[in-house]
Amino acid sequence: MSCIATSVGLGNVWRFPFVAYQNGGGAFLIPYIIVLLLIGKPMYYLECFLGQFSSRNSIRVWALAPAMKGTGYATALVCGYVVSYYVSIVALCLFYLSMSFQETLPWGICQPEWNDCVPSDPNQEVGVVTENATSSAELYFLNTVLQQKDGLEGGLGLPVWHLVVCLAASWIVIFMVVARGVKSSGKAAYFLALFPYVVMIILLISTVILPGAGDGILFFLTPQWDRLISLEVWYAAVTQVFFSLSVCTGAIIMFSSYNGFRQNVYRDSMIVTTLDTFTSLLSGITIFGILGNLAFELQKEVKDVVGSAGTGLAFISYPDAISKTFLPQLFSVLFFLMMTVLGVGSAVALLSTINTVMMDAFPRIRTIFMSAFCCTMGFAVGLIYVTPGGQYVLELVDYFGGTFLLLFCAIAEIMGVVWIYGLENLCEDIEFMLGFKTGFYWRFCWGIIMPVMMIVVFIYAFASYEALKFGGYYYYPTAGYVSGYMMLILGMLFVPLSISLTMYKNRTGNFIQVSYSFNFNIVNNDLCYVI
Repeated sequence: MSCIATSVGLGNVWRFPFVAYQNGGGAFLIPYIIVLLLIGKPMYYLECFLGQFSSRNSIRVWALAPAMKGTGYATALVCGYVVSYYVSIVALCLFYLSMSFQETLPWGICQPEWNDCVPSDPNQEVGVVTENATSSAELYFLNTVLQQKDGLEGGLGLPVWHLVVCLAASWIVIFMVVARGVKSSGKAAYFLALFPYVVMIILLISTVILPGAGDGILFFLTPQWDRLISLEVWYAAVTQVFFSLSVCTGAIIMFSSYNGFRQNVYRDSMIVTTLDTFTSLLSGITIFGILGNLAFELQKEVKDVVGSAGTGLAFISYPDAISKTFLPQLFSVLFFLMMTVLGVGSAVALLSTINTVMMDAFPRIRTIFMSAFCCTMGFAVGLIYVTPGGQYVLELVDYFGGTFLLLFCAIAEIMGVVWIYGLENLCEDIEFMLGFKTGFYWRFCWGIIMPVMMIVVFIYAFASYEALKFGGYYYYPTAGYVSGYMMLILGMLFVPLSISLTMYKNRTGNFIQVSYSFNFNIVNNDLCYVI
């Protein structure tokens, strides 16, 4: 349940739709499914196995290939980057949840100062729809909630007070869960994992009956075969699969390490990855159905219906659809409660991973104090994202720290396990633990498909780099790009530094002692390394 709560989260409901929208809807869906089958499922299964077989966290598991231990620290840094802005998304959900108890939903009506506004509430009078018409849900999100600036040239601005309150509340909730320890957080995972599906299915049913929804859904489901040769779409698909499944963050390894040694982790990984795919498709159909309705009302094409929202797409589309339901306040409360639950579930997993690594480094510090320290630091960093320029920073961190670095970590991880520890050793360990041989599909994916595809996509991303643009139009100041590359390089440096340190320690022997193997003793169903 913890793995479901980790993998089925905001990455599916919040991030997947806007990545699909940025990459052409149906043009993105086919590469996403292919990548999920060839990279996502095998990587998830691999991490579940590593955690369960070793009973160790994402750092200590690298006793299998000591030179690659830096990969574990790099993935922990990815967790830090992602959770820093993840909780700001939870704060947005909390704010919308608090606004859902009003007699009239505030994003459903137009304010006098909003020009060319089309109300999302169907009970409001609609004026003349102009070429520059914008939904009230989008204007409310940008002007009232975020108070978003037109750029970063004048600085970030001061934090928006109502978002600061919601950010603090989010971190307090996360602290209350994490401070109880990883095992106890698994109890909360039952609710965190199951409740969202009830709300999502209800929202989907209410969406598909809206006028124009069919056009949006067709835009999402119709393949564009010519885009299959675009490596840009494949890069987006690979990084979204990693983000959606939470692989290469250390979270899956950490949770799996608490399994019994004979737990059928193969079955579990297939269930979780299938549910994850189902959730992404469910949220994608819902979002694009809403976009189809918006296109119908604004008299635009689906691809042009949302302007510069970027990662905020979900906070425009979902509220717009909720305003059109027969009980908008009830649906709004349920939906944003669901989003909050999803966000807390994912944030708890990521922070627990960081907590585990920190507790491993400082074992004398009690869990509650380490959790308090991590949450306080997270809140302090998170204040950046609740400023008027915060969304610009969020997209920058997501691109360099949440996707680019994540792909690098995935390449390092698969090379360390399959090429250094050895594919045959891996398959023999799986047979020992689960009692059945590893099939050709898994061997082929781990040994050839995964490393080759990821390396090709990573090289392409570097070779054909085009400056990141916020909302597809705004170029960041030079300092923004420099900061992004510093985040990326900082994470990447862990791997060569770890290799160099291992070379130094073993300068009279072998460079990488491939003979380090899983020589195990099983005591009380715990696996211990003997090196």
